[in-house]
Amino acid sequence: MGTPKALLYDDQGRSFLARSVAALRDGGCDSVCVVLGAGADEAAALVDGAAAVVVATDWAEGMGASLRAGLRAAVDTEADRALVTLVDLPDVGAPVVRRVLDAGAGGSALARAAYDGVPGHPVLLGREHWDGVIASARGDRGARDYLQEHPPVVVECGDLATGRDVDTPEQLRGGLRGR
Repeated sequence: MGTPKALLYDDQGRSFLARSVAALRDGGCDSVCVVLGAGADEAAALVDGAAAVVVATDWAEGMGASLRAGLRAAVDTEADRALVTLVDLPDVGAPVVRRVLDAGAGGSALARAAYDGVPGHPVLLGREHWDGVIASARGDRGARDYLQEHPPVVVECGDLATGRDVDTPEQLRGGLRGR
């Protein structure tokens, strides 16, 4: 993309980061922690106190580094579950967040959004799964290997969004609007 995705702006003039934080809060997350890597200082300014900030110093390794950093930060809280999402999902909003959160309670929760049957984000991880996810999250695989060994509840959200991420400038210009 040529810039950290957290610093991109949607067609309404909101940063992807601010939009994502708002979707999490409006969807029912009691607290929000953003994990930043490249451009962390500039991106942290966009949060403006709406979320805690953790910097994954090894961010260049891939999303696994960010996932580990976020879950390690969560270990020091009273939370019994964490909802993991990505900043580059422009049409995944509060209704998707709410539906996935509603799919599992407590430390054993394990659920994942799907869009027309295709697994995506957000992913709900109960505390009982954090150590396993931290141990398996490497490179750009994130929790993929862990979720293959421990199948989550699949939460269909295709009626609410496409769940498609933005990986190219052409996709960003195309708008990628939800349904």
